[in-house]
Order: sequence, then structure tokens, then C-alpha cells
Amino acid sequence: MSSVHKELREGGDGAPVAADPRRWLALTVVAAMQFMLVMDITVVNVALPDIQSSLDFSPGGLAWVVNAYVLVAGGFLLLGGRLADLFGRRRMFMAGVLVFGVASAACGAAASAGMLVGSRFVQGLGEALAGPAALGLIPVLFPDRKERMKALGIWGGLSAVAGSVGSVVGGMVTDLVSWRWIFFVNIPIAVVALVLVPRVMPESRMARAGRRLDAVGAVTATGGLVAVVYGLLQAADHAWGSGRVLLPLLGGLALLVFMVLWEARTPDPMIPLRFFANRTRVTTNVVSVAIFAAFFTYMFLFTLYVQLVHDYSPMKTGLAYIPLTVTAFAGAGASTVLMPRIGVKAVMTTAFFGGAAALLIAAEGLAPDASFTGGFMPGLILFGFFNGLAYPSLINGALHGVTGQDSGLASGVQTAMQQTGAALGLATLVPLAFRYVDDHVADGTPLPVAQTDGSALAFRIGAGALVVSAVAVAVLLEKVSAQMRDPLAEAAEAATEKGAPRSAEPTETV
Repeated sequence: MSSVHKELREGGDGAPVAADPRRWLALTVVAAMQFMLVMDITVVNVALPDIQSSLDFSPGGLAWVVNAYVLVAGGFLLLGGRLADLFGRRRMFMAGVLVFGVASAACGAAASAGMLVGSRFVQGLGEALAGPAALGLIPVLFPDRKERMKALGIWGGLSAVAGSVGSVVGGMVTDLVSWRWIFFVNIPIAVVALVLVPRVMPESRMARAGRRLDAVGAVTATGGLVAVVYGLLQAADHAWGSGRVLLPLLGGLALLVFMVLWEARTPDPMIPLRFFANRTRVTTNVVSVAIFAAFFTYMFLFTLYVQLVHDYSPMKTGLAYIPLTVTAFAGAGASTVLMPRIGVKAVMTTAFFGGAAALLIAAEGLAPDASFTGGFMPGLILFGFFNGLAYPSLINGALHGVTGQDSGLASGVQTAMQQTGAALGLATLVPLAFRYVDDHVADGTPLPVAQTDGSALAFRIGAGALVVSAVAVAVLLEKVSAQMRDPLAEAAEAATEKGAPRSAEPTETV
């Protein structure tokens, strides 16, 4: 072991670094903030009709309330992790929390659609800075492996719960107070984090020579995706051959091509292209785009449908998602049991075929006079279960053939692809549904019937995408280890084995 790594792993006198007595309080602070960061992806869903009415959003523009956050958060995720490694995790966590808190205040105070969307972009940047930094602090706070695994379990569990309960919380807050408070509630958590973090959390950084920031890769990837999504959303109101559609689409594709060329030539790329040499990892990431596109489209359109056609309140809409939340957890549990018995490929294929069937059932359950129990609940239960069934197998597929520190890269790519899928789903299937509604209303179809048929059409197309994905998984996936993998734990273990940063040293250098 080099003297540098020994210095990072041990105290300056060679003694092992003792566990920080403030570690559990520090974990509470960062975990509470992570809960808010993850929940902000889904908390806006049930408030969308109220937001649309309050700020005069166009139907297509409404998708940007979700897309602005997920695109920036996913696009800058890996860059945020690199910034935390190089400049200090505590420093970047606090910077991210400050950005997120200020942007949350701007979201809640938004006086126009443009102000809200712009603030959501900034919120996503705050998430990209704070999330990886907070996770990187866990190996520093918990040098003991047993305690570290427990802390990571708490972290992962809270993140899963946050994503699942976001719709319920958003519905309650919107109904009881106002949609603006789904953003304002972030502010006190951010303030508490900014006050406590310097007092309970040590600074740390990875001391690595020659590491560079691939800002060009992150900016071109995110900018390209934003432009492509913008062009696709414009197709809801304009012809595909119009400049308002073609210019952003072609410009976005050009940026993405440039990003690939840049990543191939830069000496320290954000995502080494060799990472995509394995067909199992590539297939898993591509089908992740499909299933998250279908999932976010389903939640977006179902929310609008039940509130506009069936006059559900935001709270009732949020409560309607409880069956989906419960069965998603059940599906994830079933996946961990089934993978060692029938294999990752079989579980993933079943999940995608099952998700397609669930979307078809959900489409059939839509009707202007449908009841919740007989009409909506079967789709919610089945789609939740098969999405939960897919998630653990997607993790194993995304981590196939990677070990140690590369598991952090693989996990980051998988998260970015999930959020890209969410944005692309809202940019393709949602405008398709809206255009269907506009065309059929113009032809004399009653609005509730047109909205029912438009949402059902988007669900069926999403089902088709999942069927294609299931076939791709069955044909292309290699034999994947069925041992349940935790990318957070693996990355933390690798960091510790290579020499965890000394917690009391804010200015370590090589």
C-alpha cells in the first residue's frame, strides 16, 4: 500500500481512524435530505392539474414540470459524483442542498409556467450535486463494515420509500394546503441540513492524481437530451416536418453524437465507452429506458385522467396509488426470491411481459363511467407488481461483469438511463395521447371519451414497447449472477479497500 493510501486509510500516526461519535446524527441529516431529493421526482404528479390551472400550462408544456428535474438530475449525476470526490463531499453536499433549497423556494413562488420549469431545472442540478456527495460520505462516517452495511440499508430503504410515497404525500399537501407547499416543505429540511452538516459531518475527498472533470461530456449529454425531448414535445402541437420540431431534434442528436466522440477521445471520460462493450449491460440499460418510460407515462396520464374525467381530488388521486405502491414492494421481494431459483433473465423477461399485460388491462379499465375497484385497481395492482419484479433484476443486469469501484459507475449509468426513460416517455407517449384527444374532439367526439381513448392508446403503445424489450432480454442477455447485488454497498466497500479518506483532513492532496 502506498504511503498516500495509508495516510488516507489511517490517521497521521498510523492508527486506524475511529468511528465518529456523531455518525448516526449525520446519517439522519443526509438521509432526510436524500428522502426529499428522491421524493421530488414523484411528488408533483398528483398536483399537475392544479399546477396547470394555476400557471396556465399548455398540456404539452406540463410534462416539463417532471422532465426538467429528471433530465438535469440524471445528466449531471456522474459529474456531481466526480466533483464531490475531487473538491470535498461535505462541501458539494452543502452546495447541492443550498441550490436545491433556493430552487424549491422559487418553485413554490413561481408566478409563471416558465419560472416553475426553470426552477425545476435548477432543483435537478441541486440533486445531482447533493445526492452522490451524501452517499460518498457513508464510508467515511462508518469505517466499520457491519455498521456501514446497516447505514447503507437505511439509506436505500428511505430512497425506495420516498419514491413510492411521493404521490400520496403530494396529493395530501395539494388538497389540504396548496400545490406550492410540495416545494416549500423542502426549505426547512434544507436549512436544518445546512446548519447541522458542518457540525456533525467531517470533510473528505478521494485523493487521486490526474483525475479531471468531464464537464463537456455532462453538458453535451444533458443538453442533447433536453433538446431531443423539447423537439418531441413540440410534435404534440406542430407537424413533424416543421422547424419547431426538426431543429431541436436534429440539434439534440448532433450534441449527443458529439458527446460520444468526445468520450472516445478524452483521457478521463465521464463514461468510458468500454463500459458499453458488454451486451448484457447495454441491453439492461436500454430496456430500463422502456420500462421507466412506460411507468412515468402511466402515472402522468392516470393522474390527469382521474382528475379531469372522474373528478378525483388530489388527495383521492394520491390515495389511489397505494395499491401500486404496496404491490411494487411485493414484486421487489418476489424478485429477490425468484432470481436464485429461475435466473435473472427469466425474472426480467417475466417482468416485462407481465408489465405489458398490466398496461393492456389498465387500458381496458379506462372508461368515463369506470369504478375504481373494477376499472382502475387491476391495472394499478398488476403494473405495480411487475415493475417491482423488474427492478432488482435490472440492477443485477446493469452490474453484470463489473466489480468494485466500477459498480458506482454502473449504478450511475443505470440511474441516468431510468431518468432518461422517464423523460422520453413523457416526451413521446404523452404528446401522442394529447394529439389524439385534440383530433377526436375536433371531429365531434365528447371530451371524456376522447381523453379515455387517448390515454388507453398511450398505454397500449407502452405495452408494445415492453413486449419488444422482453424479447430483447430473452435473446440478448447472458447468464447473470442471481446473487442480489447492492451497488451502494459495493462502491462503499471498494472505496474502503482502496483507502477511505481520512475524516478529519479537509485538504488531503496527492
